[in-house]
Amino acid sequence: MNPPVKLSHIMVLTGEPSGDLHAGHLVKEIKKLNDRIYFSGIGGPHLENQNVDLFYNISKLSAMGLTEVLMQFGQIKKAFDLFKKKLRANTPDLIILVDYPGFNLKAAQFVKDNYTIKILYYITPKVWAWKKSRLKKIKKYIDHAALILPFEEKIYKKAEIQSTYVGNPLLDEYSENMPKTLLSSDHLSSNDKDSIIIGLLPGSRKAEIKNLLDVMIKAANLIYQRNKKINFIISKASSIKREVLETQFKKNRTDFIFQITEGPVKDIFLKSDLLIAASGTVTLEASLCCVPTIIVYKMSAVSYWMAKLFIKVKYVGLANLIVNAEVMPELLQNDATPEKISKKALYMLDNLFYFKNQLQMVRKLLGKKGASKRAANIAIYMLNRSKPLY
Repeated sequence: MNPPVKLSHIMVLTGEPSGDLHAGHLVKEIKKLNDRIYFSGIGGPHLENQNVDLFYNISKLSAMGLTEVLMQFGQIKKAFDLFKKKLRANTPDLIILVDYPGFNLKAAQFVKDNYTIKILYYITPKVWAWKKSRLKKIKKYIDHAALILPFEEKIYKKAEIQSTYVGNPLLDEYSENMPKTLLSSDHLSSNDKDSIIIGLLPGSRKAEIKNLLDVMIKAANLIYQRNKKINFIISKASSIKREVLETQFKKNRTDFIFQITEGPVKDIFLKSDLLIAASGTVTLEASLCCVPTIIVYKMSAVSYWMAKLFIKVKYVGLANLIVNAEVMPELLQNDATPEKISKKALYMLDNLFYFKNQLQMVRKLLGKKGASKRAANIAIYMLNRSKPLY
C-alpha cells in the first residue's frame, strides 16, 4: 500500500466582502492547477463556497476609518489571536494575503518574525493614496506582490519589490456584461425616457450605511420631486442585515418607489441608468459596465480630518485615478449633501451619452482579463518553492 500523500496547505487571509470575492476566484484557479491543496483562512461566503476551512468569518470585520477601527478593535484582536493559534497548530506552506492591509501587514510581520513561510500579497495596499511607508513593510515581509492596478507597477519597481501586474480581477467579472456599443437611447434626455432607474449603493460596511444611506434617501426624494418617472434600486450587501436598511427608510418619508435587492450588484448595473455609490471598488465595477456614477462618501469628523492629513491623491474613485480625470463626479464629506447629489444626478441624467463615453477609457487602460489565473500561477510557483515570475 502506498503511503497517503500529504496535502499542501495554503492559508488565505482577507477581511472584507470584495476581498472575499476575489480570494474565492483565486482559490478556484489554484485548484485547477493543483487539486491536492488544503485551504484554511479568514474570509466569507465566497471562500466557504470553495471549501476553505475558515477559522474566522469576516462578517464582523467591516471597519474603515480611525474611529470605526477603534470600535471594531475587539473583533480584530480576536481574529488575529485565532490566526496565531492556527499557525502554531497547522503551519501552512504558503500564505496569501488579499487586501485588508491593516490586518494583513501585521499578520505578515508576525509570520516573518516567527516562521519561514512564503507570503504572496494579492490586491496590495493603496500606497499610492496614503501610508507610503507601508512599502518598506511590504519589501521586508512580502515575498511577491500581485498588482491589480496598472499605475502600481512603477511604484513597486522603484521600491525594488518583487511584483507582477496580473491585471484587474474585475475584468473577469464584467467582460461579458459591458455594453459593446452605446445605446441610441443614451442620447435622450431624462424627460424623453419612459422610465428611469437610479441605483443606490450605500456600501458594505456598517459605518458606510450609517453615514451615507440617510443622505442618499433624502437625495432620492429630491430627485423624485423633479422627475416622477424615476424609480430606485437599493443594493444590500451580504454583510448588512436587511433590517438595517429598512430602519433607515422608515425614518425618512419616501415618496418614490424603491426596491431593496440582495442579488449580485452587476444586476443593478444592468438595470440602472445612473448610480449613486459609496466610494470603493464597486465604482470601478460600474465603470466597466459603462454606468454613469456619482461617487459619494462621508465618515466621522475625526476620520476625515486624519484622511485629509495623509491622503495625497487627486481623486478617491479608482476609475478617476486610472484615467487621471474625473469621469465619475465625486461628492465627499461636506459636499455629500442631498441637494448637491440630486442636482448632479439630474444633470447627468440629461447627459448620459457623454458620461458613458468617458467611462470606456477605463477598460482600455486596465488591459486583458485573467488576473486570478495569473495570480494562481504565481501562488503555485511559490508553493513549489520555485522563484516566482516577475
